[in-house]
Amino acid sequence: MRKTAWALGALLLYSAVAAQAATIQADQTNYQSLISSLKPGDTLVLAPGDYTGLLNIRGVNGTPDAWITIKGPDSGPKPRFLGDPRVCCNTIEIRTGSYFALENLVIDGQNIDGIFGISAAGSDTHHVRIENCTIVGHGAHQQTVGISTKTTTWGWILRRNTIVAAGTGMYLGNSDGSVPFIGGLIEYNLFLDSKGYNLQVKHQNSRPGVTGVPTTPQRTIIRHNVFIKGTMTNEDGPRPNLLLGGFPDSGNGSSDLYEVYGNLFFRNGRESLMQAEGRVSIHDNVFVDCAGTGIYLTNHNKTLKLAHVYNNTFHSMDRAIHFANAASEGHSVVGNLMFTARGATGSFTNSSGNLSDTSANANLYVKQPGKTLGSMDFYPLPGKCQGAALDLSAFTGHADYARDFNGTAKGAATFRGAYSGEGNNPGWNLADAIKGQVPSTPPPPSPPPAPPPGAAAPEGTVRVENGAGKTPDLTVDLQLSVTKAGAGMGAGAQMSFSNDNVTWSTPEPFATVRPNWPLYAYGGTLSPGTKNVYARLRDVSGQWSAGVAVASVVYEPAAASAPPPAPGGGGGADALSILALAIALAAAGARARASG
Repeated sequence: MRKTAWALGALLLYSAVAAQAATIQADQTNYQSLISSLKPGDTLVLAPGDYTGLLNIRGVNGTPDAWITIKGPDSGPKPRFLGDPRVCCNTIEIRTGSYFALENLVIDGQNIDGIFGISAAGSDTHHVRIENCTIVGHGAHQQTVGISTKTTTWGWILRRNTIVAAGTGMYLGNSDGSVPFIGGLIEYNLFLDSKGYNLQVKHQNSRPGVTGVPTTPQRTIIRHNVFIKGTMTNEDGPRPNLLLGGFPDSGNGSSDLYEVYGNLFFRNGRESLMQAEGRVSIHDNVFVDCAGTGIYLTNHNKTLKLAHVYNNTFHSMDRAIHFANAASEGHSVVGNLMFTARGATGSFTNSSGNLSDTSANANLYVKQPGKTLGSMDFYPLPGKCQGAALDLSAFTGHADYARDFNGTAKGAATFRGAYSGEGNNPGWNLADAIKGQVPSTPPPPSPPPAPPPGAAAPEGTVRVENGAGKTPDLTVDLQLSVTKAGAGMGAGAQMSFSNDNVTWSTPEPFATVRPNWPLYAYGGTLSPGTKNVYARLRDVSGQWSAGVAVASVVYEPAAASAPPPAPGGGGGADALSILALAIALAAAGARARASG
């Protein structure tokens, strides 16, 4: 009874927080004064137009279940923040805050040298989301940056932003390794024609003793981005499209990992497309057109420790992969498709299932090789780019290791390169656009059919490992049941998942089983304890379920001792499930009130 009362109290508490959330309209005359009064769950909607007064964020703190959002309208003209010609300040300055989001903004630096678009500096900031923003006019010098962090950060999400002709697109961390960027998610961004790096994540000397900094191994995931370099002259010399610095040599952070997958790397006339040190997993990317090497693995500020490179496609470059130094903790080069002059070279020995030929012969293997965005297509021809099943068992702890560039399941893992299929490519057309966003040509697909009159939204339930209360693994199988089919859950229906009800996976075709769901990604952590998994369903007409289904499981690593039973006997997991459902319902209610 006490557990039920506790769960009911939690439900009332979260419902009260959600009820207080407000949607507030603002414009150029009052936006800055309103920011300081925002409370957890609030949304500040900025009117379209030019904002010359900059945007300063200090002490804006939501909660894990009630983020604060500062945004422009979801459609139509956006608010545009203009760089200050006095060169006094960065256009958007984040001094301190947590659990807040910036959405649907345009940041125009007006090509003024010395100012950044979005800058986090000063006190530590964590759990910040920057989404669907456009950053232009920050290319006066290579050291002019679109998004910069010069303070310790963790839990950041950088999603669906477009950064055009910046000096450096994103620069995360400091040049001396003193302020680490920890456990971030960088996905579905478009980087166009940067002078220097499209993206650089700086090396890390050590983890500061700051309250709240994660103490368990973290993953920084870089996925489904488009990295394109142009021909602008760089005052400070050539730079790769992506550079990843290493983690601390020992102690907290030394076991962190970069996971780089599903990205398009295109064009670099003077450097490699990607350079990395530390601990990296690089899979199911497409690398096209560079003067040097697709992936250059080397000691730089730190040493190369771990490098797994598998199922990538390379075209038009000297070398696909080069190990300038041996990886001290381990490495593998597996199942890559390399249309290059020299394939994979350097200090490595663990190699299997790779396929290599010249760029000139690529048309014998893939549909339309080339170096022209919009027309190049590296999807395998029928019967090509296949071989014996690849052994991917070493990568089961990596996010989406069993899914290709399009997000398609690899099945028996017989294909080489970034695509698991043959014939016509069913996925995204390689272009200078946000991945998954249909270009203006060819025409967009027909809209989904309208739901039958009176059709309700779909509903369903989710279970983890068939309802098992505990699991020793961080990757689990999910089982879904449809309780209301809406307009139908056949061909065209989709599903999406999250571990925190905030960071959602890319929608995928509906199935009753979702294998290998990573509990540590999409808002999850590597820590033992109770893990909540959230699910949404979308029927064939495009209707998403009104709420979310949620299930819980306790992650207990095999080597860990079992925790003591909950006081008063069983029922602890049920109470946690009730609390998770309460949180999800409260959040859904807040969203409904805000949109209404």
